[in-house]
Amino acid sequence: MELNPLVRSPIRQFPGPVGTLEALFEHPPDSPRAVMIFGHPHPLHGGTMHTKVVYRAAKTLLKLRCAVLRFNFRGVGASDGQWDGGLGEQDDFVAGIELAAATYPGVDLWAGGFSFGAWIALCRGVADPRITTLLAIAPPVGRYDFTDVAKSQKPMHFIHGELDELIPVAQMRAQYQEISEPRTLAVIDGANHLFDGKVAEVDDVILTRFKIHAEEQS
Repeated sequence: MELNPLVRSPIRQFPGPVGTLEALFEHPPDSPRAVMIFGHPHPLHGGTMHTKVVYRAAKTLLKLRCAVLRFNFRGVGASDGQWDGGLGEQDDFVAGIELAAATYPGVDLWAGGFSFGAWIALCRGVADPRITTLLAIAPPVGRYDFTDVAKSQKPMHFIHGELDELIPVAQMRAQYQEISEPRTLAVIDGANHLFDGKVAEVDDVILTRFKIHAEEQS
């Protein structure tokens, strides 16, 4: 596979719909098995691409030989623009998909995210035929529309905290029952919404789920 020249140099930013988006695009040493575009938590509540769960998930996916693009939504960090209620942030995510596709043509594209970023990733991931697999960590079910997500038959992997104080696990389980197969749900015992003290267990779930996913796809 001949890679786009962009791969040969670090990518710290890329063009978004309303200006430049700050980013970190990390690459495995060999040709990647997939490229994950990853969204961060709510911009108005301190969420950034450096949030611990986002950072650790990216490093775990790199261990699985995935390239990982994480970036700040508009108005966060050094990204241009301002908060747009979720609509513009979905457009930002699409720009990330375009970058990933252009950088690694022909490689599987995955969409993932944490909290608000999980909803963004799920919405844009089910809508884009290039996205083959989805990862949602503590998605904000009950706060946003998951209708199209539930209808999709793309593989989806969910991770949630047993003691999530913002999105009760019972609410996650109820939404999960509406999601079409194939899907998995891992509930981390004793974990709150930010997975304080439990991030390593999130890493373990990602490693397990995506190793199995790779075996099933091979």
